Amino acid sequence: MPAGRRVALIVNPKSAKGKWLRFPKLREYIRSTFSGRVHDEAKDKAGMTELARRLSLENDVLVVLGGDGTMADVMQGVFEAGRQNAVVLGLIPLGSGNAMRRSLRIPKQIRKAVRLIEAGTPKPIDVIDVGGKIASLVSIGATAKTTHKKSQSKIPGLLGHVLASRVMFTYPREEMEVDLFDGRDDKGRPFEQKSLKLKLYDCIVNKINYFGYNWTIAPKARIDDGYLDVTFFDIRAYSYVFYFPLIYTGRYQKILKHFKVKRLVIRGKDLHIQYNGEIMPVRDEIELKVLPKALRVIGPR
Repeated sequence: MPAGRRVALIVNPKSAKGKWLRFPKLREYIRSTFSGRVHDEAKDKAGMTELARRLSLENDVLVVLGGDGTMADVMQGVFEAGRQNAVVLGLIPLGSGNAMRRSLRIPKQIRKAVRLIEAGTPKPIDVIDVGGKIASLVSIGATAKTTHKKSQSKIPGLLGHVLASRVMFTYPREEMEVDLFDGRDDKGRPFEQKSLKLKLYDCIVNKINYFGYNWTIAPKARIDDGYLDVTFFDIRAYSYVFYFPLIYTGRYQKILKHFKVKRLVIRGKDLHIQYNGEIMPVRDEIELKVLPKALRVIGPR
């Protein structure tokens, strides 16, 4: 571990269908590597955030063993403690999606990811403030509705997501009013403020390139450029389904409305919202803004 640093590791025991609990050799390896500084006692989302808040007050490095949702909870706890400028985060991927892992180029293999914690370099990254929650990826519309549906299912992992995604076949376009601030359009032209009225199937606001399962949802997103990457899917459900192979690889997004902004406000009726795979209560308005270089995460040199 980094010399002279106080390090704690936070485990989500439910990640990857409970892999932490099912594989004793994994637990033994992690516990021996981190010399007993392993915390797997959090039982739910609120518990994970509180655990991260408390440990961030006592440590210099917090290492997350879990997926995108766990990482979001830990980031939230660090911000609630006011320690975002002091604590460095590390990630050992154990979740179902691990979208942040790919954007940060963190190895998928656990042993390689562990070695990176010691040998890597802390890199400043931007995060999204979405209604007071900290995130690296947000969607509003059809994909968020799928996440809401998945949260009600008892079927874990990829199969649960596939079954929940059936709602996307019939999800209607919703009328939304969007205000964009301090940004630039696809041609690089800057603007201070722009208002749009759109009928949207989905809206993607990202700092990283991926959703879970290697889905390149935001190919133009950059984790440290100081902007939110915003893509509007102003298409119908059947078009989304028909072109999904191109959407999955990020190619179809090239013809959609796309902006880089520092803040946006979206208004509509009963908006479905998800952030880092976690759902938010349905609401009629949501504000998102970028927090530039707000955290440091260990990545390859």
